[in-house]
Amino acid sequence: MKYSVILCFLFITSFFSVHAQDETFSLTVEIAGIKKNKGKVFLALADNAKDFLKKTNETLGKTSTFKDGKAFIHFKNLKKGNYAAYSFHDENNNGKIDTKMFGIPSEPYGFSNNAKGFMGPPSFKEATFLLNTNTTIKIELN
Repeated sequence: MKYSVILCFLFITSFFSVHAQDETFSLTVEIAGIKKNKGKVFLALADNAKDFLKKTNETLGKTSTFKDGKAFIHFKNLKKGNYAAYSFHDENNNGKIDTKMFGIPSEPYGFSNNAKGFMGPPSFKEATFLLNTNTTIKIELN
């Protein structure tokens, strides 16, 4: 009888811990500061430093139209964890961010936490936010 109670307790405990790991959340990203009424807004979301600012199979990417200088991009079923986002306004609608000399973007861009890099983009750590509830974040394009 004692072993049955212990086994039952272990089973119930493991059930709840597995269920907690499967918990997912929604993320809404408000992108503001869009000045020209043409093109599309791109957003990339990464959950690790290796994939941040790169186009990989692990990076979640979406595009959006906009109105009144703002775009809203939604993600569903994201696992709890640290994420960083990068967005840019593709003003000429060519599907990529255009750059000037030395790779400096010529189209408006921004990062989660409105992180700013020094002599380059910010690090994953600087742009990281914790997703542990349904959340809305704002990125201001510059």
